[in-house]
Amino acid sequence: MVVHRLGMDTSGLIIMAKNKNAVRELNGVFRSRKVDRRYEALVAGHIEKDDGLINLPVMRDYRCPPFVRISTDDHQWALVDLTAEDVGKKILEGPKESITKYEVVSREFLQGFPVTRVTLTSITGRYHQINVHLAAFGHPIIGDNVYGINGEALPNGGLTPAELNELIPNPNRADDETQLLLNESVNAKKLPPCIHAKYIKFTHPITKKEYEFSTDSPF
Repeated sequence: MVVHRLGMDTSGLIIMAKNKNAVRELNGVFRSRKVDRRYEALVAGHIEKDDGLINLPVMRDYRCPPFVRISTDDHQWALVDLTAEDVGKKILEGPKESITKYEVVSREFLQGFPVTRVTLTSITGRYHQINVHLAAFGHPIIGDNVYGINGEALPNGGLTPAELNELIPNPNRADDETQLLLNESVNAKKLPPCIHAKYIKFTHPITKKEYEFSTDSPF
């Protein structure tokens, strides 16, 4: 049985358990966040700093369910007159603390457009966290047709330009043309989004043996 999940169209490593006891014990390891998991992604634009944290709470998007958006006080107030019968219980859940760590591997060019290869760690492991954080940061994952530009979810993590400048100022944001052309290039080749579960390390809860796995990204 599968012990944990991967994000939307994410390639890479996933842990499978051989029996029910292993599933139960390994689920506990993941819930307690005693697993070191890292992703590699190719994102639009050149990220200015070599490393950093994106610390923005997320909430279910009442305008574009079942996706998520960055939570703000205004958007929380928008839920006041809604009921679970109207929109479902998950929409009405409170904001979730969400932290993503990024480290720049290299700054590259793809068909003449600036891209950055990054290592990502989802410290809090929220639903769609990495995708919506990078979109709000101004460096969406290339090929992300949900949270990227013109995706199914709201652009920029659901934030207005004023909210972006206040919550996550970034003068190096990839412009709309760069984002569009990079996505068109990936979609034309029918490639999945450029995000890969590259590395995982954990201690087996039964044998107490430490396991470590890594695999190269396909992009």
